[in-house]
Amino acid sequence: MAAVLPPADADLVAATLGGDEDAFAELVRRHQRRVFGTASRFARDHHQLDDIAQEVFLRAFRHLGKFRGEAPFEHWLARITVSACYDFLRKERRTREQVSLDAHDFDARDTNIDAALAAGRARELVEYAMRRLTAEERLIITLAELEERPMREIAALTGWSEANVKVRAFRARQNLKKILEVSHER
Repeated sequence: MAAVLPPADADLVAATLGGDEDAFAELVRRHQRRVFGTASRFARDHHQLDDIAQEVFLRAFRHLGKFRGEAPFEHWLARITVSACYDFLRKERRTREQVSLDAHDFDARDTNIDAALAAGRARELVEYAMRRLTAEERLIITLAELEERPMREIAALTGWSEANVKVRAFRARQNLKKILEVSHER
């Protein structure tokens, strides 16, 4: 007896477009781990993570008719994920600019880099510096440095040219370095 193969993503997309909600639920089940994995690099807590992932799957459902099948569904969904994370970072930055930082927030003015590192607070220091980057800089640092994605893949995910990705990554690294140096001098 031959084993029954699970339907391909393209078949599930077609079924979803035909009104089969269970087919979309299967797509979510198949790809939620990767979406959550990428989104977790941008969210600071599980509520933000859930919000980003929900936005990704809502966008995917709303725009499913635009999926042409020229590339795997997984790649199409990855672009949506990066776009949603970028939008989240921009929104978060605007919100942060309107509200002052919590008293419990790490503040590099209260310490210096050496002291923070000695106290095992390197992660806090990096988070502090990352929060001061623009949404675009944070996105590129996350994809290039934290996730170690190749420049070509980042270009495909963001829609920027590969040369533009390299320039943006260089500038983002320089700005991150500058933020850390200013923090160190305080």
